[in-house]
Amino acid sequence: MPTKQEYQLHPWGWENDPEEESIRLSTLDYLAACVYNNYALFFKLDDSADKTKIAEVIKEGLERTLAQARHLVGTIEKNEHGDHSFVKKKDSTVGFIVQHIDGPEDDFPSFSELEEVHFASSKIGDKIPTLSWNGLIYGERPECHPDASPFVSAFQANFIPGGLILNMHSHHYANDVMGWASVAHQLADNCAAIVNKTPAPGWDMQAVRHTRFIAKEVPEESKIDGPPAPSRYPHPPSAAMLLHLPKSKAAELKKLASPTDGSWISTYDAVSAFLWRYLSKHRATLYNVEPHESSLWGEAINMRKRLNPLEPERIQRNVFFATVSATAPTRCTNAEVISEAPLSKLASYIRGLTNNMTEDALCKVMDSVAPIRDKTSLFIRVDSFPPLTIIMTDWRDTKVTEADFGFARPKAFRHLFANKIDEGLAIIYPPRSTSNPDEGCEFMIPFEKSLVTQLTEDPEFKKYFELRGYETTMVEDVPDTVAGKIQ
Repeated sequence: MPTKQEYQLHPWGWENDPEEESIRLSTLDYLAACVYNNYALFFKLDDSADKTKIAEVIKEGLERTLAQARHLVGTIEKNEHGDHSFVKKKDSTVGFIVQHIDGPEDDFPSFSELEEVHFASSKIGDKIPTLSWNGLIYGERPECHPDASPFVSAFQANFIPGGLILNMHSHHYANDVMGWASVAHQLADNCAAIVNKTPAPGWDMQAVRHTRFIAKEVPEESKIDGPPAPSRYPHPPSAAMLLHLPKSKAAELKKLASPTDGSWISTYDAVSAFLWRYLSKHRATLYNVEPHESSLWGEAINMRKRLNPLEPERIQRNVFFATVSATAPTRCTNAEVISEAPLSKLASYIRGLTNNMTEDALCKVMDSVAPIRDKTSLFIRVDSFPPLTIIMTDWRDTKVTEADFGFARPKAFRHLFANKIDEGLAIIYPPRSTSNPDEGCEFMIPFEKSLVTQLTEDPEFKKYFELRGYETTMVEDVPDTVAGKIQ
């Protein structure tokens, strides 16, 4: 039977903290998704590993990390400005569960079984809520709304046969993926210091402050009502594919998509252009696509390296913005995307969108939303966009598998979506550390179930991408010819 211990963690040194601390949400925080993220780290453990000691190390490491990334403690509350703040009281705590589901009677996949299927979440199936703080899973829900006083973070360490799954929950208003990655690396450094009995790592408290990203105050008489909160578009049933692009194939794609005029594109541009073409090509067989119209393409851009001056290395919160083709001076038509334009034109177009997202452009965005009275309706909801939409989010720089926790390094990480699919969202995972010298990036791509076989059997598509599995619990609903590949 599973065993579970629940703790309420105080940050290290909380006895000396002020009675209340308040950190105002930034304008960029409101532009993130209004959800809890579920980032799960997968560790391989030897049979001789002292799981009790590992749990204590994580517990103490979290206490130290929460004293540094202080906005993760407490709740989101209304403030005197008419918006919201992260509020930490002296006695505020963060939930932490240690769970053992590693016995034969627990019927949970072993680490080796998960590794064999490339940590595809569908292997965990309907047990994802079991891995999560009190069943918390990703998705838009009323309790995430900032007016509902949502808690900011929670953690759960799950010991499974041969390994550990550390599930790190945080409200998206508190951190984007790179903010979370910085917390994960800081937690690793704190844990390693405990294991190795070395000095604790430092932390720049400016990493939590976000005054730079708060739009200018606007007089009440100049404020306007914002748009209604987005709702899900009525998409047909989808399956979230887990695809692999070997390094050698990525290099081939870059060569294939490189312009002949000597202008530069990145491998990311080439791969994105290829996906844009082939996902659109097959979706066009299902939908009534007007060749001369345009469909939405966009990407979430990490702005941390684009700031002047730079912020602390492990800056928290949301420091990203999505650039989209709909606001670009020019657009590519569906006909161009699907076949008419050379791949190099699509890659160069994507490079142009990326290059145009400067700090000045970000400031103009903040100025444009500053007059909106209630900014809680501005959150991103990717599944509200129509079919043929592709929004790329690049997680390669997280480099979480390089983080040394003292007792082990993660072998992989996944965002656990359970039954939730964000149609239109494509996630790029960094290469995992494996024995395969050609191991490349993995891609989580939701796609219409009726078209999965058509796409993955396309000779040109499968020349580069291989289907490794699914990132949802919906494997039984996809075509048998595809589902059979991952059994």
